[in-house]
Formats: sequence, structure tokens, C-alpha cells
Amino acid sequence: MSTANLNRSEVTLRSSAVSVTGYRVELDLRSAVDPAVSTFRTVTTVEMTSTVDSTWLDFIGSAVESVEVNGRRIAVAYDGARIALTGLADVNVVQVTALAEYSRSGEGLHRFVDDADGQTYLYTQYEPADARRVFACFEQPDMKAPFTFVVTAPQSWEVLSNQVPLQTDSNAAGSKTVTFASTLPISTYITAVAAGPYHRVSSVWSRGELTVELGVLCRASLAQYLDADDVFDVTGQGLDFYADAFDYPYPFGKYDQILVPEYNLGAMENPGLVTFTESYVFRGKATAEQYQRRANTILHEMAHMWFGDLVTMVWWDDLWLKESFADFMGSLVSVEATRFTDAWVAFAIKRKAWAYLQDQLPTTHPIVADIVDLEAAKLNFDGITYAKGASVLKQLVAFVGRDAFFEASRKYFRANAFGNTRLVDFLDALSATSGRDMRDWSRAWLETTGVSTLTLEAGELVQTDPRPHRLAVGVYDYGDTGDLVRTARVEVDISAERTPIDVPAGSLILLNDDDLTYAKIRLDAASLATVESSLDRIVDPLARGLILSSLWNSVRDGELSVFRYLAVAEQFGPSETDLAILSSITADAHFAIQHYVPLELRASAATGWLATAWKAMFESEPESGRQLAWARACAAAAAIDDSRADALRAILLGESPGPIGLALDPDLRWSMWIALAATGFAEPADLDRELRNDETSAGRTAHARALASLPTAATKERVWSAATTDLTLSNDHLDAMIGGFKAGVDATLIEGYAANYFASLRTWWSGRSIEIARRLVNGLFPASDDVTAVDQWLDANADAPASLRRLVLEKRDNLARDLRVQAFNSAL
Repeated sequence: MSTANLNRSEVTLRSSAVSVTGYRVELDLRSAVDPAVSTFRTVTTVEMTSTVDSTWLDFIGSAVESVEVNGRRIAVAYDGARIALTGLADVNVVQVTALAEYSRSGEGLHRFVDDADGQTYLYTQYEPADARRVFACFEQPDMKAPFTFVVTAPQSWEVLSNQVPLQTDSNAAGSKTVTFASTLPISTYITAVAAGPYHRVSSVWSRGELTVELGVLCRASLAQYLDADDVFDVTGQGLDFYADAFDYPYPFGKYDQILVPEYNLGAMENPGLVTFTESYVFRGKATAEQYQRRANTILHEMAHMWFGDLVTMVWWDDLWLKESFADFMGSLVSVEATRFTDAWVAFAIKRKAWAYLQDQLPTTHPIVADIVDLEAAKLNFDGITYAKGASVLKQLVAFVGRDAFFEASRKYFRANAFGNTRLVDFLDALSATSGRDMRDWSRAWLETTGVSTLTLEAGELVQTDPRPHRLAVGVYDYGDTGDLVRTARVEVDISAERTPIDVPAGSLILLNDDDLTYAKIRLDAASLATVESSLDRIVDPLARGLILSSLWNSVRDGELSVFRYLAVAEQFGPSETDLAILSSITADAHFAIQHYVPLELRASAATGWLATAWKAMFESEPESGRQLAWARACAAAAAIDDSRADALRAILLGESPGPIGLALDPDLRWSMWIALAATGFAEPADLDRELRNDETSAGRTAHARALASLPTAATKERVWSAATTDLTLSNDHLDAMIGGFKAGVDATLIEGYAANYFASLRTWWSGRSIEIARRLVNGLFPASDDVTAVDQWLDANADAPASLRRLVLEKRDNLARDLRVQAFNSAL
């Protein structure tokens, strides 16, 4: 095993012997503008105490030039991941001078050159353990310390870090050195640096005596699209809410939010410099659901300022102590403090779908997981830690009450500020405020796996995998206007497999009404019939979302015909007004056709769905979010069915009018050209002409994806080679290659690569960063009509790294589910 994969036991010993009192990190980034230069100089000075005479610092870079301990240079002992420190005293100053590497994978210090203007941009991304790709450090969350960053960069650049600049010195040859104020004690993974000609918009938020300087930044070429005012509005609403709810003033000084290219995540909670994917800068018209999702992300990251940054988990086992809480708070604050009052709908139908999927894999794990090493930590940023954890917290608030939950949070922050905690610390605070012993609740929800399925049978509420729930049962009937409205609601606590319950009669009985608990629900036959005839008559969007979630889970579990689900989607999707629900319908229908419809029926199902999407795109209100959502659905559907290819091509070429009011912005046009390329209705010349109209970085990535989608054997061979051997590809360009390779419906073009895939897995895992290796393992997993090949690999590679086996096991389980559900639908 590589020494880069830190394990829990060794870092526990390290932090018990070593304490850090401060870091000074000096980065020379003047070379960034020269693409021929792959490294930058990094100097780390660590002040520390130690009860042992030797330990190590973590660093993954090109070279270590020198190591000094208490002013004495020692021999460099560096294995590519660890720098040995020897001759330590009780109190020490250690200095390491090294060369780090600019990243193209989004890990460490990522370098991006903007195709629109040739400008260079840098930003860092570390979680869980990539600060060591930029500076030598103790890369574990429980070794918090103040950080002082000193950055040398081109004179014209914006240079940012967690804190404000204290001093800027101009140097010769057009550069400057910026020294930033020291941070409060924080973990290495949330330190941050960004540099480049970023466009900045500034504002300020004040509450009482506290004033926080706000900034929103993006690339200069995207400045015309940046709607900073909306970002500031949501930011201010969030800061207001958290000030009241947590009763602990925002502690980290300024609050910059920077939107960056080729970002691996949605966002990252670096205090004072929160980082977001620039997909939240909308180059064209955006739907209300997109704005809601951005607001949720802003508020999620803001919650981390307390849950995660102020108080941090000791080790990655308790990752939920920040991610579950932030995921829950993102939706809660959206509903209670912003214009997105229906945010719980998106949570129910989108976020929880992720959790249900993850929790049914053979690799599922408790919310409080057993994370033995960093590779395991990297893979646990998943649907369990985020969405299931947030769902369980929603159940917890229903169980103990909102007041007790927030008072426990306030006690927890005050008791543990700038420290590290474990599960028991929050449970103790919650027990104190609620008057309940939370250990049983923790054992039932945080320390177990699996999801219950709820049904109503002969007057009893029945649950599989029994655990305690507080939930509501809603009764819906037709009102005077013909709408389906709730006429009764029964709230109940259950824990046994069967619980008697008195529910009034109604046309529709909805279990887990209001979405209080985490469980799959099934509709009884009469309720299902009501849904199939009258889904659009249900006024409450949350109820509609829960019903559609139930239908989708029933399809995935092989208990409801995929064709009945598609019929519901085709009948009621065009009239759906909630855009979170609509985007789920369109995505799930598309997925169902590709994965759950039997092969012999897939073409007709794809044609039918494209016809529905095409009609809805033309008939939706002009310039509406629904029209845009259906246009995107058309592009996705047209990638697997060519029945509208000529018409779509004519619209793109201006030979035929498109839907009235639909703006064909660059991103939408590219999605349509990619579809035409995948079905063989676009030529390279078409794609080159489109690129000339959008010579941006996004345009070039889309162009690469489109070319990779062309349905020829030569294209697939070229793309396979690029994806698997070209180490210069950025993370986004690798995704474009993988997406193009898998595009289209002619499986014969790529079926011959299955053997290469399985033969390459261990090489990819050992030779690439975990982020890139994961994309290759997941993205290139071959389609098949059985699981023989993957089972053979698993049997022959029992000694493969556990994290690699986890990914392959998950892909195997997804394939097995596809085949199982297809067989169920074939037998109907």
C-alpha cells in the first residue's frame, strides 16, 4: 500500500504526540502563466511541540529540496508522500522547501487556461487530503492550527486566501507578494488559495456590531453572466438565519465566494474563501430549479462555517457531523429564509433518491462509518453521508423538536469551538436539551444500514428492516373543484414490524406524508389507480414529489412495471409545474428507458419518450422554465433516438423555426449537437462550425465531447486511447472523452473494450490520482447482458485495494439490478 494512503491508527498516534501551534506557507506562483512549467516552489514553516523525536510531514509533489529542524538542515528522506522529521525537541520549528505540481485533476492547486482570452487561473481544492499537494503539512483534521499564507504572483492578478491581505509588496518583473492575516485554528483541508485575473463584485453584510465583507468572483470571460446580486441576496438571508439560529457570530472575518472552472465538486466550505463550481454562473436562461439548487448550495456551505469549520470531526468516521448537518440546513434555510419555499420538494424527490440508491448497494455503510484510511474517506462523500444523514436529521427534528435541536447545536458550538469532536459529543448536547437518551436513536439510525419500506396492509402499518419512525399518513380525496386535497392526517410513532393504525378512507393514502422520515413507501392498489388517473389533480407539490419517488423506487425494485411509470411520466410530465419534480421526471424516464426497459422494447420506448418531450417543448409557455426543461429533455432523448434528428438539425441550422420563445444558448445548442453526433446526424464540420461560434473553454469541452460521440469504430478507438493514456487531459476533458465513448445505442462499437477495462483497473488505481481513477472505473464500466466478466475480476482480485473493489462491486450491483428489472418487465 502506498504511504500516501494514511490510515486512522497511525494518524491517531501522530496527533497524540505532536501539536501544531502555527504554519507559515509561502507559495511562488509566478511560473503559472507558462504552460511549459509544471511546478511551483512551496516553503512551509511549521511551529510544533512533540513528545517524540521523530515523525513525518505529508507532501505529494515533484521534489523536496531541503528540510530544516530547529535551524539545522537534516538529510531529506522523502518517499513521494512522507517527509521524515528526526531530531525533534519538545518545541520545534520545521521548515520544508519543495517543488509542488500544478494540477489538471482538480486536486491540489488546479491550473486552468481560459480558451476565451488565454488567461491563467489557479484555485485549490483539498478535501479530504490534498493540501499536501501544495504544501508540507500534517494532513489530518484533528491537527488544527493558525495559517499564514504568503503568495507571490503576477502583479495584475487577484490573489486570495482564507483571510484578508495584511501587506502587498511589489517585486521586480511585474510580480507582487501578498501576505495574508493569520487564520483562526483550522484544519488543513479547508485552507485555500486562489489567484488569477478574477472578476470581483463586492458587498457587505452587517448584524449588530458584526460587519462581514462579501465578495463574489468568477473568471473575467464569464463576468457578463454573473448575477452577483442574487448570490448576495441569498448570502445575506443565510447569514441572518444562522446568526439567530446558532447564536454564535460568524467567526472567520470576510466571506468571499469564488466560482471556478473544472471543479470536481458542487462547492467547498473553505472559511473566508468558499469555492463553487462555475456551472452556477448561467451562460443562458436558467430555470427556477437551477436557482434553487444554487441557493441550497450557498446555504449548505454556509452551515459548514459552524458545522465543520468551527467544530470539526476528529477523523473522517464522523464526516456526517458536518455533511449531514449542512445538507439538512441547506434545505431548511432555503424554505425558511429565502424565496425557495418549496425546497423540501427537491430534497424529497432528488436528494433522497441518491440516499435510497446508495443505501441499497452492497457497499452501503452506517452514517457514522468505519473509515480506516484516506481512500475510504474519499469514497464516503456519498449519498449516505450527505442525503441519508440529512434525512435522518429531519426525522430527528421531528422526534426531539426544533427548539431542542437548535439549542443542542448552540451548546455544541460553544463547548467545542475551534476543536474536534466525535458522535458522542453532539449526542450528549442533544440529550441535555431534549431530555432524551439519544443513544438508542443513534444505534437505530446512525449506526445501522439499510432503508425500511413502508406499506399499509389491512389496518396495519408494516415496515421492513424495522426501526423507530415518527411519520404522518395523509388521506387525500377530491374536493369541490375536482382537485385532490388532504382531508385527514394521522401522525404516529412506530418501531415494530407491524403497527395497528386507524386511517380514514380516501381516494389516496400517502404514507410518510410531509416526508418526515427516511423510508421507501409503497402505494396500495387503489391509491396507485388514483395516481395514474389524477396525479395532476394533487395540489401539494411535496405530495406529488413523494408519490413520484414511490413510483420510481417501485420500478427500481422490480415491483412496478417500467411502462406504467413511463405512462405516468408521459401523461403528467408536460403539465407538471414544479421544476424540481419535472427535472426528476425527465431524468428518471430517460434512465429507465436505457436501463430498465428490455432491450427488444427499448427503441419504441425511446421514440415515444422523445415524442412526448418534443411536443411538450413546443407547447410549453414561451420563455418559461418548463419550456427550457423540456428542451433539455429533448436533447437527452435525441441522443438515443433519431426520429427527430432531421427536425432538430434544421432548427440548429436555422432552416426551421424552433419553439417560440426558446433561446438556443450555447450550452443548449451543444447538448443538441452532441445528440446528433451520437446518432450519426452530425459531421465533424458541423461541430467545428459550432465551435467557431463558441470558442470558450466550455465550448471546446463540448466540442470534444461531440467529436467523441461520433458512432464510428475509429472514433471509439481514438477516444479510448485518449481517456486511458493521455495524462494531460484535465478532469473535465476526461469526462468529455468518457461521455463520448459511452454515447449512442450501438453497443457493438464498444463491447470489445470490456476485456481492456478489467485488465486496466489495477493500473489505473495505482497510477492515477484517486479522483481520475474513480472517473475511469465508474465511467468506462462496460455494459453487458450478464455479470460473468465482473464476477471473474472480483474473484481474481480479492487482494485489490478495498476502495477499488468497492467501486467495482457497486457497478456490478447496478448492472445486476438492471438485468433483474429488465427480466421482471419482460415477463409482464
